[in-house]
Amino acid sequence: MQNILVISRDKDITAIFEESCAEECRLVFVSSVDEGIDSLKSKRSELVFLDMDILSDAARSSGYKAVLQSFWLIAPSLEIVIMTSRKMLREAVQAVKLGAGDYITYPILADEIRLVAASLHQSQKVQSELDYLRDQFWDQESLDVVRTKCPAMKKVFADVRSVSPTRSTVLLTGETGTGKGVLAKVIHKHSNRKNSQFISVHCGAIPDTLLESELFGHEKGAFTGAIKRKLGKFEIAQGGTIFLDEIATITPSAQIKLLQVLQDGVFQRVGGEEDIQANVRIIAATNVDLKKLCDEHVFRSDLYYRLNVFPLELPPLRQRKEDIPRLVEFFIDQLNRFHSKEIYAIHPQVTQAFLNYSWPGNIRELENIMERAYILERSTMMMPESFPAELFTVPDSLPRMPMDTNRTLAEARRHAVEEVELCYLKEILDANQGRIKKSAEAAGITSRQLHKLMTKYGLRKEEFKQR
Repeated sequence: MQNILVISRDKDITAIFEESCAEECRLVFVSSVDEGIDSLKSKRSELVFLDMDILSDAARSSGYKAVLQSFWLIAPSLEIVIMTSRKMLREAVQAVKLGAGDYITYPILADEIRLVAASLHQSQKVQSELDYLRDQFWDQESLDVVRTKCPAMKKVFADVRSVSPTRSTVLLTGETGTGKGVLAKVIHKHSNRKNSQFISVHCGAIPDTLLESELFGHEKGAFTGAIKRKLGKFEIAQGGTIFLDEIATITPSAQIKLLQVLQDGVFQRVGGEEDIQANVRIIAATNVDLKKLCDEHVFRSDLYYRLNVFPLELPPLRQRKEDIPRLVEFFIDQLNRFHSKEIYAIHPQVTQAFLNYSWPGNIRELENIMERAYILERSTMMMPESFPAELFTVPDSLPRMPMDTNRTLAEARRHAVEEVELCYLKEILDANQGRIKKSAEAAGITSRQLHKLMTKYGLRKEEFKQR
């Protein structure tokens, strides 16, 4: 049985929905976005019919996308259908472009409701089956990590599925904070070495003088202070996986030893002569261009090619903003689990700010901002006041239109209006292939007014036919 939420102020619509659904679904009726969100928290729905006027009112301070994201934060797979009048058809189409499943126009017909609901329900069912088949590969802990709406990340995870069961060396690239360490653990968990050690080494955090000893171990007396034999990370990770983060920072001598491991599968402890077999898989990560470092003779080219067997590049968060609602939901769940609060969502204005922000610190920055706001928040919804003010500031570097300052303000205004009118008329006539009646209806003016404007700007309908 399908659960359907209807958000409308029109009381008469209730009977139409009840007629269309009969006993096949459960209906819930509310009259505002806030009530709809509260309803979703208590009872999950698969489908929402949302009135365009209500969406428009809610979006005045935050935009359509932020309001729609507020629903998806609670129910990521939710389908939203916009109910719109003819005069707001453009806005409804915009909402669909931003992720809504479909739109229907007033007057609402029971048959149309049935058709749209059945179509979207079938799409959800097919998608659910595809997700289920894909999820069979992933272990339970990794499911939250691998779910994404970003095409680039979908390709990354498809590549992870391919490379995880192999012995191949993997090189993870991407900006700081994009989740390279998390992805390395996912690869290990889905490899044939998952029951052995996963050892993570942050190469940049180890002093150069100690790096070789940390990685490969040392013999007693190998250097001052070496009072006993020490096993290195490669030896501890035998049979498992070693993750070398910030690989670009390792010293030239450590590069030579690492090259030996990759080429011959052996290494020696510092101060030792015995060859030790390196039964270990290497996953390396860097936030810099290793190829460029090779060209500058800072990093060995032969080592780079050994590491770059299977490269995976993680996109920055600013290029995968469609995943922000899912990440926010994940962080809220995590914070609720470890603290005594119960927070369920974030305000649409915050969602819009998140979508506008460039995220130089990527997912790590998002996680830190969420934790700070969570600590400050005293309600069940994370409000704008709990977040840093800079999230909501408009950048100063807004694009400027070139202006002829020799004109008066009135002349400049008239000229700008004429340019906008001309461009708009060309677009609307082009879209409707020069048909006057359809173009006028789309523009919200009469055919006579359109003819008058076309005469003013020297436009002929024949210019736009079959273009």
